[in-house]
Amino acid sequence: MTTPAPEALLALDTAAQDLLFREARTANTFSTEPVGEDQLRAVYDLVKWAPTAMNMQPLRIVAVRSPRGKERLAPLMSEGNRAKTAAAPLTLIAAADEDFHEHLPVTFPHREGAREAMAGNPKRPELARFNATLQLGYLILGIRAAGLAAGPMTGFDADAVEKEFFPQGDVRPIAMINVGRPGPDAWFARNPRLDYENVVTTV
Repeated sequence: MTTPAPEALLALDTAAQDLLFREARTANTFSTEPVGEDQLRAVYDLVKWAPTAMNMQPLRIVAVRSPRGKERLAPLMSEGNRAKTAAAPLTLIAAADEDFHEHLPVTFPHREGAREAMAGNPKRPELARFNATLQLGYLILGIRAAGLAAGPMTGFDADAVEKEFFPQGDVRPIAMINVGRPGPDAWFARNPRLDYENVVTTV
């Protein structure tokens, strides 16, 4: 019996697998083509369905696309990320809302008292960051699903970004994602990935 190729065992067709994973790359340059509000909304309306613990959905996003917004953000990026952030048509500031519990009556309505119980949970900031980071991964895949390139980055002054863009407090930036169509020389050489045998243990 012939063993089917791994891609044949997946529900997604090969083109979709390539779009989201095999051919997708972290972009470092972008064209000047804008990313519209409707495109970003379509991405969010897809990825919002992905799971988080207790459906808490702590991810908060600031979409930076105006020249003034880029002027505020670029100096807060690390030197290696500054120029490409300034040039990208859209940069998303992904952050974790530590007050996500205020929305639990809407997002987790079957658990009476969930908001009040979570309000006193000392692990709430940790839960917010972990689940927002999960959502960040979904967001990158959603950007790729829209036919756009994503350039995620963690090199920035988190305290300064929080002060500049989240002055209300309790919302902690976790990453930036430049978004757009890839520009010239957008890709670095692709690094190897670990094989199944290096990662998966069966017990």
